[in-house]
Amino acid sequence: MVKRISHESGSKDVDAYIAKCPKNVQGKLKEIRTAIRKVSPGATESISYQMPGYSYAGYDYKGMFAWFGLQSSHIGLYLRPPTIQHHKNELAGYVTTKSAIHFPLDNKIPVPLLKKLVKASAKIMKARSTKSEAKKSK
Repeated sequence: MVKRISHESGSKDVDAYIAKCPKNVQGKLKEIRTAIRKVSPGATESISYQMPGYSYAGYDYKGMFAWFGLQSSHIGLYLRPPTIQHHKNELAGYVTTKSAIHFPLDNKIPVPLLKKLVKASAKIMKARSTKSEAKKSK
């Protein structure tokens, strides 16, 4: 089965984003990107808020459900609320906000957890959009 990320230009932009980051973190950024792409077949990859972002067309907030970006002391994973609140027990060892998780640069990326969170964020985004459409049709 072929899993595609659409908009090749967006993928090239993400390639450029990663290439501009320090060499010692590029592997982790690529690992995050690969994990997101694996659980998001057909998602559009682009640069949004000056970092890689992922979306599905036809949903509210332009279908955006996940972003990641390098910060000075961590890699941030940004997800649709209330994804983080729903998984707060699993995230107890990480710094979190309402919509962000900070993965320290000196730790391994928890890929299985990351995949679970990205899937949950996409599901929340799709469910909210469905509810919004139902309200509009009334």
